[in-house]
Amino acid sequence: MEKVPTRLNVAPVPPDEIFALNGAFFADTHPQKVSLGVGVYRTDDGKPWPLPVVEKAEKQLAQENDLMRHEYTAIEGDVPFLKIARDLMFGFEGPETSQQEAKARIASVQTVAGTGANHLGALFLAHHMKPRTTYPYYHAETRSFDFDGMMSTLENDAQEGDAVLLHACAHNPTGLDPNKEQWVAIADLCERKKLFPFFDSAYQGFASGSVEEDAWAVRYFFNNKPDMEMCVAQSFSKNFGLYGQRTGAFHYVTNRSATSIRDVIVNNLCHLIRGEFSMGPRIGCTIVKKILTSEELTADWHQDLQVMSSRIKSMREALYNELVRLKTPGTWEHIVEQNGMFSYTGLTPKQVYALKDKYHVYLLKSGRASISGLSEKNVAYVAQAIDDVVRNVL
Repeated sequence: MEKVPTRLNVAPVPPDEIFALNGAFFADTHPQKVSLGVGVYRTDDGKPWPLPVVEKAEKQLAQENDLMRHEYTAIEGDVPFLKIARDLMFGFEGPETSQQEAKARIASVQTVAGTGANHLGALFLAHHMKPRTTYPYYHAETRSFDFDGMMSTLENDAQEGDAVLLHACAHNPTGLDPNKEQWVAIADLCERKKLFPFFDSAYQGFASGSVEEDAWAVRYFFNNKPDMEMCVAQSFSKNFGLYGQRTGAFHYVTNRSATSIRDVIVNNLCHLIRGEFSMGPRIGCTIVKKILTSEELTADWHQDLQVMSSRIKSMREALYNELVRLKTPGTWEHIVEQNGMFSYTGLTPKQVYALKDKYHVYLLKSGRASISGLSEKNVAYVAQAIDDVVRNVL
């Protein structure tokens, strides 16, 4: 049979680095291999940890046997879930009728996790605002947050209407967050320059163990800059361990004089959603809703957050202490000064490749490591590997 040439104009594209690295890790048979690539929580045994509170909620939901559990939701998503997600993010407490004026500023829709929320928000802003410029964030030489560089660039180059992407906490990939004083300065600059803050919130409660602390920046902008518009991409993958359930929300915040267009914003977002994925997944949001509408389960969830955040912090300290004990060349304080799941280690791509080839320790070529992959069993091994490549690989 004669071959018909394709009419597609396609070219090879590189594989996704994180998932390709994960695939290589699983194919590796070395007994001491360590995965510091994918951003998922692991126990000290290196195993997944379905949150105990999630397992409780799943059992209760199974007993309830809701006949509607697999039905379609609305295009905007599960409305009761959206109210719960909004209240968690912005700090609303009490009955739905409380703080009505503040709640009226927020247009919310369900998304396919935080990735989908970021995509939907970017698509919406690209249609309606057309932002243009970017800013520096990381200072490689000092392995620190480049606050001065960020502020200088935004001051000199940002134009009215530009979107400024900000991570609410546990910055990915660097692990470096502004302090509260810096957050206040960023908010003041955004207000004065009429910029548009776009918050990515993927770790609320997971980073510090406190949902209030990890939402501080978002709530400060919302409560103290009521004449400034902003948006938040919210994920429940990390803080509920619902990685594969793809549970998220996107919140567009109007200024306090423009609440009349909230429903119009929801309608426009729904128009995009219908053509993209029709509606958000149901099971994950049902689990979140079950937990956050029960005082008992919410308290259990807070305990689970403490377990995860505490283990991450202890592994940061353990790695740092081992590197200090080995007198590894360079400074390593940044590992314990950073926050959340990820660390920009400062390792070069050559050193990263050497870690993989010689020691079977896997992390991204940027030097970003997922601290969750460390354990009491492997942290000394990883530190020794880092010490070797730092001394011998330029």
